[in-house]
Amino acid sequence: MFLSDPAVSHTPTRWQAFTAAPHRMLFFLGVCQAVLVMIWWTVELFGRLGLWRLPPTVLPPAVVHQYLMLYGLFPFFVFGFLFTVYPRWMSAPVVPPARYVPVFLLLAGGVGLFYPGLFTSLAVLALAVGLMFAGWVMALYSLVRVYRAARNRCTHERILNAALAAGAAGIAVYLLGMLKGEALFFNLARELGLWLFLVPVLFSVGHRMIPFFSEAVLPHYTLVRPAWSLPLMGVCVMGHAATELSGFPEWRFVFDLPLGLAALYHSWAWGLRRSFEARMLAMLHIAFAWLAFALLLYALQSLALLAGEADLLGRAPLHALGIGFAGGLMVAMVSRVTLGHSGRPLVADRLTWYGFLGLNGVALGRVLTEFSPHAGLWNAVAAAGWLACLLPWALRYAPVYLRSRADGRPG
Repeated sequence: MFLSDPAVSHTPTRWQAFTAAPHRMLFFLGVCQAVLVMIWWTVELFGRLGLWRLPPTVLPPAVVHQYLMLYGLFPFFVFGFLFTVYPRWMSAPVVPPARYVPVFLLLAGGVGLFYPGLFTSLAVLALAVGLMFAGWVMALYSLVRVYRAARNRCTHERILNAALAAGAAGIAVYLLGMLKGEALFFNLARELGLWLFLVPVLFSVGHRMIPFFSEAVLPHYTLVRPAWSLPLMGVCVMGHAATELSGFPEWRFVFDLPLGLAALYHSWAWGLRRSFEARMLAMLHIAFAWLAFALLLYALQSLALLAGEADLLGRAPLHALGIGFAGGLMVAMVSRVTLGHSGRPLVADRLTWYGFLGLNGVALGRVLTEFSPHAGLWNAVAAAGWLACLLPWALRYAPVYLRSRADGRPG
């Protein structure tokens, strides 16, 4: 009678549930950032319209927005996902908490210092970026350890390792730009973060997982995973970055057009139309389809420059890529992984589905604002639209990471 109830004594604490799997901690941080980075940017954009007085920042807001979107949002989901799937993909030992908990603490510490540092001191801001760089390097080291101990290594992991290394270099370059105050470093950090880190990671993960998920859902599905597409992607993203940094954007089409056509082929071969049989699967396919659209816009922009025309598209290709492709794939993949690894049905509820569709509307609207005479107003509206779509999504999924699995299994 003096023994405690086993069901009670073995109920995990909130911290134990939170640290039970790497995706829990890092997805939680990413979900929070999906809201916080856009709250700041929305306030900034509406402030430029004269609605309120903006406090000064130690770095130009556009440079800060660049950093937060490339290095202060998507990487948390990337690391949480790869810590989970690397051991499964390669039949390797799992990543222990002793490795992923410090990564979370360093990244969270960097995020926590970043916002006050932005308004107070370059030294504090540099410390925040330094902590995030340390967390990134520790995460990369842990993933490379898994890779080296693995039995079944393939091209996906090699490209992902290289992309993560490029991302680490991008943060280091950004930090150097902060200390030296030179735009060259910020431009290099942008190209490293977008074209050598984020696009290769998302393309590689999509190449690996979208046909796999489709085969599991759609009957009589033919799995297509071309071996040529990953090397082509690698050449094209490096070419895009090189032409941009060298001052020859009119020649980007040499790299953007082939990759855009390849992405279009993948959407067709993977069954974009059939994917609508299951909303959760359709979200992945729709998000990936934005890559082809964005790259074809980049190619059109490049060809117009080559023909001597003015830059007619502005940042339309960038936001098709950043909101439509990267943002959409973030919502789709995180929703699926969160539900699957929490013991819940792999079904997109109305909030998830309509939030995702709303984000697609935001992406399309942000593309169209480049052609509006009131671009400043509509840019602010697009930022508020991101929040309107992703705040309910964040409130829906963030608590899941703090609770034990619904099916009682560990993890």
